[in-house]
Amino acid sequence: MTRYLVSFDDGSMDHIRDEDLPEVNKATHAVMREAVHAGVFVTGGGTDRQSASTVATDGTVTDGPYPETKAVIGGLVVIDVASREEALTWAAKFASACRCAQEVREIMPDPELDAVLAVPARDPSKAR
Repeated sequence: MTRYLVSFDDGSMDHIRDEDLPEVNKATHAVMREAVHAGVFVTGGGTDRQSASTVATDGTVTDGPYPETKAVIGGLVVIDVASREEALTWAAKFASACRCAQEVREIMPDPELDAVLAVPARDPSKAR
């Protein structure tokens, strides 16, 4: 299986009228439930456009990027599927539900990370 990021840019849903948002929310959650039941949903959600921070390599924190920046993710889903075609199929479902185009990117495989994730997490209450 391969993981894919399915996302849309901040502002992509600004054309939706406030009174239509509950219907869009319901449709989007229905697709998420479908993905969960299909066993392909890893994580997802919307992002808060006003709370971005950038952390530099030296640890310096600055506010931003701000919505004027063209490439800000507005929402995302990570799915784990067998093929790019399957990822595109799920993206089409999310595009229909969210009423906006979705971008699909393959998340590069990382066998070392996969090995770490395969080790069961320790229960902190049982730490020495």
